[in-house]
Amino acid sequence: MKIGIILGSTRDGRVSPQVGAWVKEIGDKRGDAAYEIIDIADYKLPLLGEVNGDASGAAAWAEAVNSCDGFVFIVQEYNHSITGALKNALDYLRVEWNNKAAGIVSYGSVGGARAAEHLRGILGELLVADVRVHPALSLFTDFENFSVFKPAEVQTNSVNEMLDQLIPWSGALKTIR
Repeated sequence: MKIGIILGSTRDGRVSPQVGAWVKEIGDKRGDAAYEIIDIADYKLPLLGEVNGDASGAAAWAEAVNSCDGFVFIVQEYNHSITGALKNALDYLRVEWNNKAAGIVSYGSVGGARAAEHLRGILGELLVADVRVHPALSLFTDFENFSVFKPAEVQTNSVNEMLDQLIPWSGALKTIR
Protein backbone atom coordinates (compact mmCIF):
# COMPACT_ATOMS: atom_id res chain seq x y z
CA MET A 1 0.00 0.00 0.00
CA LYS A 2 1.27 3.48 -0.86
CA ILE A 3 0.46 6.60 1.15
CA GLY A 4 1.27 10.00 -0.38
CA ILE A 5 2.18 12.77 2.05
CA ILE A 6 1.03 15.88 0.23
CA LEU A 7 2.74 19.15 1.11
CA GLY A 8 0.00 21.76 0.81
CA SER A 9 2.02 24.95 0.40
CA THR A 10 4.30 26.39 -2.25
CA ARG A 11 5.17 29.60 -0.41
CA ASP A 12 8.81 30.61 0.15
CA GLY A 13 9.87 29.90 3.71
CA ARG A 14 7.16 27.27 4.20
CA VAL A 15 7.56 24.75 6.99
CA SER A 16 5.48 21.99 5.41
CA PRO A 17 8.62 20.10 4.23
CA GLN A 18 9.71 19.78 7.88
CA VAL A 19 6.29 18.53 8.95
CA GLY A 20 6.03 16.16 5.98
CA ALA A 21 9.46 14.67 6.67
CA TRP A 22 8.45 14.10 10.31
CA VAL A 23 5.22 12.34 9.30
CA LYS A 24 7.15 10.20 6.79
CA GLU A 25 9.69 9.24 9.47
CA ILE A 26 6.89 8.14 11.79
CA GLY A 27 5.19 6.20 8.99
CA ASP A 28 8.39 4.53 7.83
CA LYS A 29 9.02 3.21 11.36
CA ARG A 30 5.62 1.51 11.30
CA GLY A 31 6.39 -0.62 8.23
CA ASP A 32 2.70 -0.88 7.28
CA ALA A 33 2.88 1.06 4.00
CA ALA A 34 5.25 2.81 1.63
CA TYR A 35 5.15 6.52 2.49
CA GLU A 36 6.16 9.08 -0.13
CA ILE A 37 6.32 12.87 0.06
CA ILE A 38 4.47 14.55 -2.79
CA ASP A 39 5.29 18.26 -2.99
CA ILE A 40 2.77 20.19 -5.08
CA ALA A 41 5.47 22.81 -5.69
CA ASP A 42 7.33 20.27 -7.85
CA TYR A 43 4.50 20.16 -10.41
CA LYS A 44 4.26 23.90 -11.13
CA LEU A 45 0.53 23.70 -11.88
CA PRO A 46 -0.90 26.89 -13.35
CA LEU A 47 -4.29 28.06 -12.17
CA LEU A 48 -6.89 25.63 -13.46
CA GLY A 49 -8.41 27.02 -16.66
CA GLU A 50 -5.68 29.64 -17.12
CA VAL A 51 -5.49 30.35 -20.86
CA ASN A 52 -1.75 30.96 -21.03
CA GLY A 53 -0.81 28.46 -18.35
CA ASP A 54 1.77 25.74 -18.90
CA ALA A 55 0.05 22.59 -17.68
CA SER A 56 3.01 20.34 -18.49
CA GLY A 57 3.17 19.14 -14.88
CA ALA A 58 -0.48 18.08 -14.85
CA ALA A 59 0.14 14.57 -16.23
CA ALA A 60 2.88 13.91 -13.68
CA TRP A 61 0.61 15.28 -10.92
CA ALA A 62 -2.20 12.94 -12.02
CA GLU A 63 0.19 9.98 -12.07
CA ALA A 64 1.54 10.78 -8.59
CA VAL A 65 -1.95 11.01 -7.08
CA ASN A 66 -3.31 8.01 -8.97
CA SER A 67 -0.44 5.82 -7.75
CA CYS A 68 -1.44 6.29 -4.10
CA ASP A 69 -3.91 4.30 -2.06
CA GLY A 70 -4.29 7.02 0.55
CA PHE A 71 -2.95 10.39 1.62
CA VAL A 72 -1.78 12.48 4.51
CA PHE A 73 -2.34 16.15 3.78
CA ILE A 74 0.04 18.59 5.44
CA VAL A 75 -2.19 21.64 5.70
CA GLN A 76 -1.31 25.11 6.89
CA GLU A 77 -3.98 27.63 7.71
CA TYR A 78 -3.89 30.78 5.56
CA ASN A 79 -6.72 33.25 6.18
CA HIS A 80 -8.85 30.60 7.91
CA SER A 81 -8.60 28.11 5.03
CA ILE A 82 -6.25 25.99 2.93
CA THR A 83 -3.77 27.53 0.52
CA GLY A 84 -4.83 28.50 -2.98
CA ALA A 85 -2.10 26.22 -4.34
CA LEU A 86 -3.58 23.19 -2.57
CA LYS A 87 -7.12 24.00 -3.69
CA ASN A 88 -5.89 24.37 -7.27
CA ALA A 89 -3.99 21.05 -7.08
CA LEU A 90 -7.07 19.29 -5.70
CA ASP A 91 -9.29 20.74 -8.43
CA TYR A 92 -6.91 19.67 -11.21
CA LEU A 93 -7.94 16.05 -10.78
CA ARG A 94 -11.12 14.12 -10.19
CA VAL A 95 -11.11 10.35 -10.63
CA GLU A 96 -7.52 10.05 -9.39
CA TRP A 97 -8.80 11.01 -5.90
CA ASN A 98 -11.92 8.83 -5.89
CA ASN A 99 -12.39 6.05 -3.34
CA LYS A 100 -9.26 6.70 -1.33
CA ALA A 101 -8.72 7.68 2.30
CA ALA A 102 -6.93 10.64 3.83
CA GLY A 103 -5.58 11.89 7.10
CA ILE A 104 -4.92 15.55 7.81
CA VAL A 105 -2.04 17.06 9.76
CA SER A 106 -2.57 20.78 10.12
CA TYR A 107 -0.77 23.69 11.68
CA GLY A 108 -1.44 27.33 12.42
CA SER A 109 -2.20 29.72 15.26
CA VAL A 110 -5.12 27.49 16.34
CA GLY A 111 -3.58 24.30 15.05
CA GLY A 112 -4.86 24.85 11.53
CA ALA A 113 -8.28 23.55 12.58
CA ARG A 114 -10.24 25.85 10.25
CA ALA A 115 -8.13 24.83 7.25
CA ALA A 116 -8.63 21.15 8.10
CA GLU A 117 -12.40 21.64 8.28
CA HIS A 118 -12.44 23.33 4.87
CA LEU A 119 -10.32 20.53 3.43
CA ARG A 120 -12.73 17.89 4.77
CA GLY A 121 -15.58 19.35 2.70
CA ILE A 122 -13.48 19.41 -0.45
CA LEU A 123 -12.29 15.84 0.09
CA GLY A 124 -15.85 14.64 0.54
CA GLU A 125 -16.77 16.05 -2.87
CA LEU A 126 -13.78 14.20 -4.39
CA LEU A 127 -14.92 10.90 -2.80
CA VAL A 128 -11.99 10.85 -0.40
CA ALA A 129 -12.88 9.48 3.05
CA ASP A 130 -11.05 11.44 5.74
CA VAL A 131 -10.31 9.81 9.08
CA ARG A 132 -11.34 11.30 12.41
CA VAL A 133 -7.98 11.66 14.21
CA HIS A 134 -6.46 14.97 13.22
CA PRO A 135 -3.03 16.01 14.54
CA ALA A 136 -3.21 19.81 14.95
CA LEU A 137 0.12 21.54 15.43
CA SER A 138 0.40 24.94 17.09
CA LEU A 139 2.73 27.58 15.72
CA PHE A 140 3.26 28.65 19.34
CA THR A 141 4.17 25.32 20.95
CA ASP A 142 5.31 23.01 18.13
CA PHE A 143 7.56 25.47 16.31
CA GLU A 144 10.49 27.54 17.50
CA ASN A 145 10.28 31.13 16.24
CA PHE A 146 7.34 30.00 14.06
CA SER A 147 9.78 28.42 11.62
CA VAL A 148 11.72 25.50 13.15
CA PHE A 149 9.56 22.45 13.72
CA LYS A 150 9.95 20.95 17.19
CA PRO A 151 6.79 18.94 17.88
CA ALA A 152 5.68 17.99 21.36
CA GLU A 153 5.93 14.22 21.99
CA VAL A 154 2.15 13.92 22.22
CA GLN A 155 1.99 14.87 18.54
CA THR A 156 3.85 11.69 17.54
CA ASN A 157 1.17 9.66 19.30
CA SER A 158 -1.51 11.61 17.45
CA VAL A 159 0.10 10.91 14.06
CA ASN A 160 0.30 7.20 14.88
CA GLU A 161 -3.37 7.17 15.90
CA MET A 162 -4.27 8.89 12.62
CA LEU A 163 -2.26 6.31 10.65
CA ASP A 164 -3.94 3.53 12.65
CA GLN A 165 -7.20 4.71 11.06
CA LEU A 166 -5.83 5.68 7.64
CA ILE A 167 -4.15 2.37 6.78
CA PRO A 168 -7.22 0.11 7.18
CA TRP A 169 -9.50 2.63 5.45
CA SER A 170 -7.06 2.89 2.53
CA GLY A 171 -6.96 -0.90 2.27
CA ALA A 172 -10.73 -1.20 2.43
CA LEU A 173 -11.32 1.44 -0.25
CA LYS A 174 -8.75 -0.20 -2.53
CA THR A 175 -11.16 -3.13 -2.88
CA ILE A 176 -13.75 -0.94 -4.66
CA ARG A 177 -11.43 0.83 -7.09
